[in-house]
Formats: sequence, structure tokens, C-alpha cells
Amino acid sequence: MKTIKLYPSGKEFPCEDGETVLSALEKRGLALPNNCRAGACGECKIRVKEGQIDQGFVLDMALPQSDREQGYGLMCMAKPTSEVLEIEWGTEDAMPKLFPPRENVLCVVSEKVMATSRIVKLRLRTIGKALRFWPGQYVTLGNEEESIPARCYSISNTPNADGEITLLITLLKDGVTSTWIHQKLQEGDQVKINGPYGTFIGNPNTEGPVLCLAAGSGLAPILSLASAALLRGGFRDPANILFSARTKKDLLENGYLTYLNTKFRNFDYKYTLTQEKNDGGLEGRIPEILSKVYPDLSAYSVYIAGSPEFVKDCTDKVKELGAKDDSIYSEGFFDQFKAEAPPQDRLL
Repeated sequence: MKTIKLYPSGKEFPCEDGETVLSALEKRGLALPNNCRAGACGECKIRVKEGQIDQGFVLDMALPQSDREQGYGLMCMAKPTSEVLEIEWGTEDAMPKLFPPRENVLCVVSEKVMATSRIVKLRLRTIGKALRFWPGQYVTLGNEEESIPARCYSISNTPNADGEITLLITLLKDGVTSTWIHQKLQEGDQVKINGPYGTFIGNPNTEGPVLCLAAGSGLAPILSLASAALLRGGFRDPANILFSARTKKDLLENGYLTYLNTKFRNFDYKYTLTQEKNDGGLEGRIPEILSKVYPDLSAYSVYIAGSPEFVKDCTDKVKELGAKDDSIYSEGFFDQFKAEAPPQDRLL
């Protein structure tokens, strides 16, 4: 058994003999940018500060000799050989570094389907270099040429090498951008997006149970976060999603969430309906019913996403139920106009 130490946070965790650094990181819920997982792309390049690794076979174009001389290695293939391996990862509070936002990233609308009567599922494919993002982040989408203001929309899928971005967009009353997307934007159209933005990316140091609360298209960042964490083994303790919808016809990604519920024993998905009977299931707004389902949240990390009103009401309620301020993470951006990039010390 080896020990991996993160710089500059000083966090330590075990690495099985013969296990790659990337695999060990992912088992702890930590994530590195990666693509090929075979030493060919260079996405997972990290500098080793102390200790030694068996780098294994990697391509020179992915890890040039000049990088090796500076102490860099590809973590998808690297295996610690020293008892302690210290690598550069994240910030002083052990949060991941973020990708610098890009402007005017050209995309094609590859799919447009109505997920519900009020929410459209928009799938975009980037032209050229894929947009790199962390689960939970968002992009802005608009059309300057048609005087359509850019609005913020969370990414609902997980990072991928194909440059695919999936958005869940609610049609808002008097919403110029959402109306344009719902009524005018068509499959095959080209659009430009900016991003990624936001720091609603989850805390890789989270220990204990996790509760995610979402309403409407606020499910998007929650879906991305939960999917990524579950698939890479990031949630070791119980992980729960409670989703609020008006009626059963308004349930988003119900089939996929049910699949996750079946596949992962530590994951539990529930939904509540606010305008329809639920055949013995949960009924009512989340702040009104939460105490019946989760009466004590003192040990939980809570993630909340939705409209600003929903986020505020849920935040107030989870605090009443014992959730600590530093364990509550929220995203309520629907009234924002301009996205802001994170501070420079958070960027790669």
C-alpha cells in the first residue's frame, strides 16, 4: 500500500500496490482531466513534487522528454513506487482547479427534443476542440446577431471526449432566450456558447451522506454531478436525490435516474409531485415535506439547484433540519445575465 499526498492541500489517501494514480484518485471521489486512459492524449499530465512513479508505456507526443525532465507524468498510467508520492492537485482547500472559460465556442445542435411540455433537451456538439468542463458547471447560450441575450444553462451530462454538451432549458414567461430556443432553434443549426462557468462542482472531500435537491431544469447540474460521482465511485456513503415536479409528465430523466437507483446500492432517488396525486408517493413542495423524509440533516452535505426562490426556501429548510452552512452548496442562476469566471487561483 502506498500513500498519495496532494499539494498544496496536504490531503493524503491510500493507493493499492500496482494501482494507477488516476484510479486511486477516482476511488476517493477526486477527478483529473482525462480522455484516453492509455497514455496517448496527455490530458492527465501532473507534476510530481516528491516520490517516484513507474510511468509505464506512454507516447512521446503525450509526454515529451522536456515535460519528463520537469517532473511531469501521466497519471492514467503512472503507478507509485515510493511509499509516499506527492503530486500537484487542486487548491489549498483541496478543491479541483477549473478550466479557463472559452468564448464563442461553435457548436451544432445535434438533437432537440421536448423532455416535458415546458423543458427542452438540447444536445450540442462542439466544432473543433471539445469544451472541457467539470460536472455541475454551466455555459451561456444566445444569439448576438438576432439580439438574443446570452443566458446561463447548466450542463446535464458528464465530461466526455466527444465535445457533447446537453442542456435542459425551461420555457420562461417573457423569456426572450428560452422562447428563441424553444420556438426557433432547430436541429442542424449552428450556435455559439461561452464557458464553462461556475463552482457548483461538488466537494471531493465530502464524507458522510449526500442529499441533492432539485426542481425543474435545476436537475441538470445535479444529474451531472451525481452521474459523474457514482460512475467513478465518488459517493461511498449514501447519496440521495429528491426531485420536485408538478406532475408525472414533468418528471425529467426519470428512466435514467431509476437506472442509477437500481445499479448503485448507496444511491436513492425520490420525487415529489406538487400539482398531482402521487399514488402513495411524496406530494408537495420539497421545503414542506423534507422533514418527513430527512428529519436530521446534521451529518449531510446538501446540494440545491433550481430557481432562486426554490434555492432560498430549501436552504432555509435544510438549516432548520441541522445542515451546516459549510456543507450546503447551491446553484440558483436563472435570473443572472452575465456569467463570471472563477478567480485566477482556481484555474488550471
